[in-house]
Amino acid sequence: MAFQDIRKSQKFLSPADVGFIIGVLILIGALLALNIYLSRTLKGGEWLYLRWSGARAFSYERIEPYGSTIAERVQMFVYGREAYLNDYPYALNDPFYIVLLYRPLASFSDFAVARGIWMLFAQAALIGIVLLSLNLTEWRPPTWITVTLVGFGVFSSFSVNSLLSGSPAIFLTFIYLCILIALRSYSDELAGALLFLVAYQWEVSALFFIFILVFVFANRRWSVFVGFVMTLIALLIISLISNSNWIVSYLRAALFDWRLALEITFGITLSYIFPGINAFMGRWIAVAVAGILLFESIRAVNSHFRHIVWAACLSLALNPLMGFAIFPSDQSVLLPAMVLVILLVWERWTKRRVIVSILLIGFVFLLSYGLYLQSIYAQTRLYSDLLKILPPVLAAAGLYWMRWWAVRAPRVWTDQIGVHK
Repeated sequence: MAFQDIRKSQKFLSPADVGFIIGVLILIGALLALNIYLSRTLKGGEWLYLRWSGARAFSYERIEPYGSTIAERVQMFVYGREAYLNDYPYALNDPFYIVLLYRPLASFSDFAVARGIWMLFAQAALIGIVLLSLNLTEWRPPTWITVTLVGFGVFSSFSVNSLLSGSPAIFLTFIYLCILIALRSYSDELAGALLFLVAYQWEVSALFFIFILVFVFANRRWSVFVGFVMTLIALLIISLISNSNWIVSYLRAALFDWRLALEITFGITLSYIFPGINAFMGRWIAVAVAGILLFESIRAVNSHFRHIVWAACLSLALNPLMGFAIFPSDQSVLLPAMVLVILLVWERWTKRRVIVSILLIGFVFLLSYGLYLQSIYAQTRLYSDLLKILPPVLAAAGLYWMRWWAVRAPRVWTDQIGVHK
């Protein structure tokens, strides 16, 4: 066999490839510039400012990130004053190894620039959430509905609220889906490593974390714990070298935040909407929700993977009902549930799938923005309370609405080509 000259076999980028790369770079640069402009123009970004301030204060001022100094700076940023008794205090309560992840952004002294860069990555993560959700459901929809779902994922009020407030829920949701994909491909050590990274934002991920543990124990996937423990050891060593006293300060801040967050739980919010309901009703709701999820988890862990995805989406939807603090900026975690429900609707109504899917997407889009805008401009707190509890309740209802189509075995070939009696 004759060997070709390596120099002759080398392929360089064609003019079309170069043009495409330049176009993508120009698009990214324009989007970054737009994000920085929006960061300077629009108020918000409080959750990012909290973590950016903590990372920057520790890195450049050697100030304890869990102290009152950071909380007071964020309060001035959000309220223009120190927080009153009934205001949320914005005390940093992330583990220090999570705070270290914000050090690259903390290198920018201009918060608007840091926020613009963060928004760029968050927008990419939102697109990734939709695409990973489609991958997990093994759905290959027409191009137009993929584009529609991506548009919904980026421009829905759930996503816009998370983007404008700087909530980490966007990246957490992306990691949740990566954990499911890793489990599906039997990359258990990777799943365990990713699981440790999300083991802190319990108002978003507590039920999801429990569901994954049930899955691991039921299927004896012990390698997940190997990845979890290895990541724990590595990040603890790195964080303790950087700040040897952070654990006690973090635990104190977390307990402080937990006590104050009890005023914005599902039960308390429900009692504001319906004054006749006792606030303790929230505890009974939490017990019932925990029982429901445990039942669904046990049924799902040994089933086909779409059933597992359905149960994982249910855990994210039900988590606000468990008595944790509810923040509308965390509701981007509901995007995978929305994609799954649209898929099931698409399969259920084969003859009217286009109309029903468009109507459902439009209904959720308009309802969410209606609540979001009313919560900003209306004089009554009713809409802000509804914005907290209605989206997760509707997401859970939607998942149960299409439950049978999610938990049944994968369809036979006659169903796949649309043959129905």
